[in-house]
Amino acid sequence: MVPQRVSLITIGCYDLMLLRKFYTDLGWEETDHGYTNYAVFNTAGVMLSLYSVEKLAQDTGLEIIKPSENLFKGVTFAINVDKPEQVDTTIKQVKKAKGKVLCEPETAFEIGRVASFADPENNIWEVAYNPDSTFDERGAMLTL
Repeated sequence: MVPQRVSLITIGCYDLMLLRKFYTDLGWEETDHGYTNYAVFNTAGVMLSLYSVEKLAQDTGLEIIKPSENLFKGVTFAINVDKPEQVDTTIKQVKKAKGKVLCEPETAFEIGRVASFADPENNIWEVAYNPDSTFDERGAMLTL
């Protein structure tokens, strides 16, 4: 049986230094596992790494999708927060870091709050507050 867990997510980067700066500007701290060609950030749930898309393609033997501002990669990431106002403060920080806001904070699910943004390479993130969500002491999501 395959363990039902996600430990590390790697984003293939066209410009590692640009994305490293963006995530650092969000206030995320890089771990000691980073190198000039690889960055790793601890999050409450899984680790997020940034690595060259060319090297990832080389490792898999697959072709690289040409970057495009209008291309949806079919993957989104989520930052779930504890309080509705954290959606707004998160989006303010994204704007300071030069992220592209796709959906300004708005009420959703009748009592929740949601927004979305893209990083400089069009990786899509949702920021959401759901009053039914629970988190452990590290901030990892336990229930949605």
